[in-house]
Amino acid sequence: MQNAAKPRLSLLRIIEMNIGFFGLQFSFGLQQANMGPIYGFLGADEATMPLLWLAGPMTGLIVQPIVGALSDRTASRLGRRTPYFLIGAIICSLALFAMPYSPTLWAAASLLWILDAGNNITMEPYRAYVSDRLAPDQRPIGFLTQSAFTGLAQTLSYMAPTLLTVFAGRDVLDDNGIPVIVRLAFIIGGILSISTIVWSVWRVRELPLTDAEQAELTARPLSARSALSDIATAIREMPRPMRQLAFAMLCQWYAMFVYWQYIAFAVGRSLYDTTDPKSAAFREATLTAQQIGAFYNLIAFASALVLIPVVRRLGARSVHAVCLAASGIAMLTIPGIDSKIGLFVAMVGIGIGWAGMMGNTYVMLAEAIPPARTGIYMGIFNMFIVIPMLIETLTMPFLYQPLLAGDPRNALLLAGGLMLIGAVATLFVRAGGRPQRAAPVADVPSVPA
Repeated sequence: MQNAAKPRLSLLRIIEMNIGFFGLQFSFGLQQANMGPIYGFLGADEATMPLLWLAGPMTGLIVQPIVGALSDRTASRLGRRTPYFLIGAIICSLALFAMPYSPTLWAAASLLWILDAGNNITMEPYRAYVSDRLAPDQRPIGFLTQSAFTGLAQTLSYMAPTLLTVFAGRDVLDDNGIPVIVRLAFIIGGILSISTIVWSVWRVRELPLTDAEQAELTARPLSARSALSDIATAIREMPRPMRQLAFAMLCQWYAMFVYWQYIAFAVGRSLYDTTDPKSAAFREATLTAQQIGAFYNLIAFASALVLIPVVRRLGARSVHAVCLAASGIAMLTIPGIDSKIGLFVAMVGIGIGWAGMMGNTYVMLAEAIPPARTGIYMGIFNMFIVIPMLIETLTMPFLYQPLLAGDPRNALLLAGGLMLIGAVATLFVRAGGRPQRAAPVADVPSVPA
């Protein structure tokens, strides 16, 4: 985007521009908390279940870089980014409404592809929108506000089935074996997905293009060929700090994907002594996993707010390394915990790590990339998330029995070790260091969006 000073936004406007992220992350939270159990209810095998999660990494790998490149070249009445995350939100909402009615395992897996495509169409332009709209010194607030909304939204999405037991019993099932409370939670998610996005784009619109930006878009018109060319060029010219982030991202996202897939099954064995996904004990384990998931997301919400001044003072790199270490230690302790209270204590570490993953990495990235190519680099950066997920999806079926003895608790031990390696790798990234103190400047009054 432009080099000229951008109008500063008040904290209220920064919050409003990120409300749409609440709906987006509520959708992601429903997936994280419920897709493993849904697959279990529909008869999935533990060892091969990661293959059913292939939709997320594959759609992210394909969709986000292309949408990022296209949004950099888009000039519409609504702006560069807005058309994409509105279309994505509509697709996401429709898939959320349909998911709990899945009659078979493969129907649910197919709907997950559609749902993740919608989420990924929305995600990257939203990240770029925040970077475009905010002055450099306000970006940490913007991205950590997104992290806070991630924690809040996923807290509520994880807790939704438990809270909905007030209206429908936990053992009341639809014909396909999926609990009614799960269906109601997905319907709520579908409503939030579109309504919160609409609120954000109505309240905080994108900045108009400068004459120079408009001239550049006119000279380089939007097309699929130009978008693919831009992606290839951007990868070749990727800033060094962004390349250095790749290994740390591999470790932390492989670990987190393992955690989401196996936490309900691990809790089922350690607390409820069950390996049967169709049993009442497993449904109880699922609710417990959702409750502790809600708690770690609540911790992430609070941690993201606390991290704003800490990152400003110490820099995102060292803070993020501590966050990942806290998450890794927590994952290593979970398999040995035999009480719900102990699990809630461990979730403090998971929540701190999750807050860092959703905020600190983007602070480091925004510092390293050229502003004019924010959209495409945000899209490419998502490859650093989805490629680890893809690797995990393809490798876990081969590791689960011979290396992990077919025990989901051992999968969590693997995840914890990878988180600690990711923490060490983060310290070698040449971005996000301690900020240099600058001379004070006069504040510019906030302007309405």
